Amino acid sequence: MDKNTITGLVLIFAIFFGFSIYNNQRTGKIFNSEIATADSLYAAGNYEEAREAYINALGYRPKDQKAIAKLTELNGKLGLTTQVQTVIPDSVIADTAVKKTESLPQYDIGAFGMFSGKVSGENKFYTIENNKLKLTISAKGGRIYSALLKDYRTHDSLPIVLFNGDSTVFGYNFFTPDNKAIRTNDLYFEAENAEGPIVVTDTPKSLKMRLIADNGASIDFIYTLHPDEYMTDFETKLVSMGSIIPPNTSSLVFDWKMYVPQQEKGRQNEDTYTGLKYKVYQEAAEDLSLRQKKGTETANLLKLNWIAYKDQFFSTVVIADDFFLNATVSSTKTDPTSKFLRYFESEIGVPIIAGETPGVKMKLYFGPNSFTSLKKYDMGLEELVFLGRNIIRWINQYVIIPIFNFLDNYIVSYGLIILILTLLIKIVLAPLTHRSFLSQAKMRIMKPQVDELAKKFPKQEDAMKKQQATMDLYKKAGVSPMGGCLPMLLQMPILFAMFRFFPTSIELRQQPFLWAHDLSTYDSILNLPFTIPMYGDHVSLFTLLMTVSTIISTKMTNPTGGTEQMPGMKAMMYMMPVMFMLILNNFSSGLTYYYFLANVISIAQTEISKRFVNEKDLMKKIEENRKKPVKKSSWQARLEAAAKQKGYKPAKK
Repeated sequence: MDKNTITGLVLIFAIFFGFSIYNNQRTGKIFNSEIATADSLYAAGNYEEAREAYINALGYRPKDQKAIAKLTELNGKLGLTTQVQTVIPDSVIADTAVKKTESLPQYDIGAFGMFSGKVSGENKFYTIENNKLKLTISAKGGRIYSALLKDYRTHDSLPIVLFNGDSTVFGYNFFTPDNKAIRTNDLYFEAENAEGPIVVTDTPKSLKMRLIADNGASIDFIYTLHPDEYMTDFETKLVSMGSIIPPNTSSLVFDWKMYVPQQEKGRQNEDTYTGLKYKVYQEAAEDLSLRQKKGTETANLLKLNWIAYKDQFFSTVVIADDFFLNATVSSTKTDPTSKFLRYFESEIGVPIIAGETPGVKMKLYFGPNSFTSLKKYDMGLEELVFLGRNIIRWINQYVIIPIFNFLDNYIVSYGLIILILTLLIKIVLAPLTHRSFLSQAKMRIMKPQVDELAKKFPKQEDAMKKQQATMDLYKKAGVSPMGGCLPMLLQMPILFAMFRFFPTSIELRQQPFLWAHDLSTYDSILNLPFTIPMYGDHVSLFTLLMTVSTIISTKMTNPTGGTEQMPGMKAMMYMMPVMFMLILNNFSSGLTYYYFLANVISIAQTEISKRFVNEKDLMKKIEENRKKPVKKSSWQARLEAAAKQKGYKPAKK
């Protein structure tokens, strides 16, 4: 690396960090101004405006504890805490525990028609569980109150709870013949034969929740859990409901709403992969909006197989027995201070299965986004794991994942698995890498002759002549300026595939290696007291190693002659690693570790290639090529023939 390059890099870093300091000072002033405004509004009793001002202030410093405390206090004063779930520990929700008697005073009880007797009641809780999943069922709504995954923990060692609390809505909405609006989510069910926790071991077991109407008719919710499974069967039976649900009714509206909590350390990375996904009947799965920017995204859909509320590594999915008729779905982003990432809503048209006891059959999935496990269901659920599109997804699905799973069967350390995976990829790509090195060696040998042409055409207006003469020189010598770039371009799909694979691979979640505590998120060796735009508020060592090794590899493999023709390319080649450092500092440490390993292996391959490539022999071959007549390509011959037919004459050399 020459003096000018070093000076340029130092200046780039100086400008970048100078801007960061300036920007932090500026945002600090804005933050203080917003806080002062919020405090004055709070003191004056204007709580709603004060709350908005605190939210604006947290947009500049999201982790300020005083502002967060004030916002939490104002949420309580304004009665907004009911919009957010509260996670209730198992010690509070005992099996068949009884909460206080609740009612719905805001409703006219007579408005519930035949279900008026179920507007109030004792909110009991029941559990059904296997070795992987524990579901808590609430008497109110007969719904799943919480879903706990036994094999996983949050980044701060708490149990993974996909949802938990009164904010979850899970039930049917319909009108009676006398135009009464019924919401099963607000009514009280009774459990049938549930004396204690239901534990599934060898055979499937069921929990039946029954909503009994005043005339003796009932709606049954039947939850069936299988051994060693994350999938739950959910059946609804309409028993003697002909007088309450009109006989000509062919469908019901299933109302499903849920907050998705933050589970991982890196909110930015987790937020990127959180979204609402759905599969239209006989089509590929689609995202409502993977990288949601608006406050709320909404869509009206027809004929669906399933709808999923997913975060980076876990999903809650409602699956039709055949297909749903239609659905209106929406996704709302929460504010940055919330412990929730999204609020999802779905109103789903479900067909009623005709029969002696009509009803609805569905399946519910509460579990990890494991590509291999989800694929076994043969429902397209594996598309919940975003592996890229087109060739990128193909490489991940048919190459990277099978190799990774094979190594996982024999090797405990995921750091070693990534090392072996990287070695295998580099070995397969070795011929392309060697060909690229040969092309670059030829360019270095040709540099003195290219410099002579530069002296021959020193004027700026002769730039085209110099370029043409240079290309003629390369052509006669049998050297392609793109020969070093093309093999590298062919490797890009694999690099992009790895970029998609590591952040979505649940196998890496909470797996430590060296100083990295979790290969699925960033490795922080230093927490900064301020936030740098794009970079973040921490220093990732794997990202730094990746950047340094990329610069070294770029310097070693740089075709010296090429940058003379494109002066901006040299600066660009050193700017790109810095840009990647800024972008990848918050990404999976498994990804930056892979890039670092790939760079180290590339450096080793370059050194090995140097020992096997004799530049004198290459020079002799180039001189022999220059003495041979240049053979025109068939395309060039056709082009010249067409030009002659039109009366054009070739320019004399």
